[in-house]
Amino acid sequence: MTAHATPSQETFDLIVIGSGAGGLSAAVTAAHLGRSVVVLEKEPVMGGTSAWSGGWIFAPRNPVAQRAGIVEDIDAPRQYIKAVTGNYYKEEKVEAFLDAAPKMVAFFEDNTALQFDGGLVIPDTYGHQPGAGMGGRSVIAKPFDARALGASVNILRKPLKETSFKGMTIQSGADLKAFMTMTRSVKSFAYVTRRVLRHFRDLAFHKRGMELRNGAALIGRLMKSAKDAGVDLRVSQSVSGLIFDGGRITGVRLKDGSTLIGKCGVVLACGGYGHDLARRAETFERNDENLTLAVPSATGDGLRLGEAAGAVMDLDLASATAYCPVSHVVWPDGSKGPFPHIIDRGKPGVIGVLSDGKRFCNEGLGYHDYVTSMMDAVDADAPARSWLVCDHRFLRRFGLGVVRPAPVPFGYWVKSGYLKTGKTIAALAKACGIDPSGLETTVAEWNEGARRGEDPVFGRGRTAYMRLQGDPEYTPNPNVAPIEQGPFYAVEVVPGSFGTFAGLSTDGSARVLDGQGHVIAGLYAAGTDNANVFGGFYPAGGINLGPAMTFGFVAGRHAATQEI
Repeated sequence: MTAHATPSQETFDLIVIGSGAGGLSAAVTAAHLGRSVVVLEKEPVMGGTSAWSGGWIFAPRNPVAQRAGIVEDIDAPRQYIKAVTGNYYKEEKVEAFLDAAPKMVAFFEDNTALQFDGGLVIPDTYGHQPGAGMGGRSVIAKPFDARALGASVNILRKPLKETSFKGMTIQSGADLKAFMTMTRSVKSFAYVTRRVLRHFRDLAFHKRGMELRNGAALIGRLMKSAKDAGVDLRVSQSVSGLIFDGGRITGVRLKDGSTLIGKCGVVLACGGYGHDLARRAETFERNDENLTLAVPSATGDGLRLGEAAGAVMDLDLASATAYCPVSHVVWPDGSKGPFPHIIDRGKPGVIGVLSDGKRFCNEGLGYHDYVTSMMDAVDADAPARSWLVCDHRFLRRFGLGVVRPAPVPFGYWVKSGYLKTGKTIAALAKACGIDPSGLETTVAEWNEGARRGEDPVFGRGRTAYMRLQGDPEYTPNPNVAPIEQGPFYAVEVVPGSFGTFAGLSTDGSARVLDGQGHVIAGLYAAGTDNANVFGGFYPAGGINLGPAMTFGFVAGRHAATQEI
């Protein structure tokens, strides 16, 4: 007779499914409030899409800004969010977010390894709207030495190849500026040399970069905080269902047959559904063309688990997804990936055009706006694609897409077809499949205004947000310069996304709701499993991680108060 192993059962106070910013925020919070916590991650590495992100966290009225003298009443960000979201304003969740966000930042600063720098000069996207902030509403994790994780560094997700330099993360601000100006500044050159040498040393000894920035630093610091607080971090754990008992969610079943009991409840933080093709088809515009930057494991697990327990999706959103323009990268080894065009669009000397050669938007506005404008401007039965067009001066000064600025060579990208080129504007247009006369006319009109530092058509450079994206060394308009020094270049740009806005319906305490709007006791949602608090709009940088961290904090705090 063959003996069969009895499925195991373990008991914790709180179970968190998913290891991105939202899940780890909930876990660390509950653990610091005295609860035993386990984090279950289905992949062999932790961090989710958060580890690949830029790392900025939208958190108005945070203590980092207050220490720097930026103090504002809660009504200012409230007015701004109302103005941006319009009919999609979600009062209960917005109020909960605005109340908890500064408390979240203070909690982590005071109790954990997660420490922050402030985005003191980063304005909100729509500076013309009432209540728009001119700086201080965002924070980012301080750089982190991954050696502090010990052996756990092996389960920290590595950076995305497309957005790092050979695995080295570069942070926007002074760090990025040094890399962009290294050929024009002795100080920048020395700084970059030191960074690169340290990075290659780490590659040699650790097989990865250890000097982390951006989302990698955020996840690294959250993992360190979780370890310090006694959180049980488990990878390669697949959850098959939730356990419902006595009118509440009390645990989870794993695919290996074992069960985990969560006396205070379960937090769903599985990363949304960026790779769930069936659900994308129901909710995404131009689904087939959307290249998502979400990690491959973002397949809607949390949503399905919640729905099986009676939860419903909140689709009352202006957009189901967080758009960003991307280009399709094919590396020399044959691997592929999307590159997000975040910083190049607003630089002086580049424009975005459609196949007719005409501009269609203000390229210096938010990345979400670029994609929605592109989709609106292209017929539904035509491919949604555009091209970012620049000259040689621009390419060598700023780079374009995955093409790095001087002194990094770019011949491969021309040979591979990623970077189109032509000695004249007409030749470039033909290489791209753009109408040559249309592009020539557009560039001539652009240059006429650009020589005066003006963009008469769309007004690039008129707001603080746009000017920050530009080049302060270029006057009179940091966002506008002529395109006239051949050869000329272009990269094809298509719709992409950072992840999903549509998620489970929740209340201000991050509790999941059923179809009648009633709380499903013991079930919480954070990150992109929790429907977007901003109604499917993109009011500022960091509006994905800001709510993820905040409602993770809210969920962990609320769950920790439950009777057990």
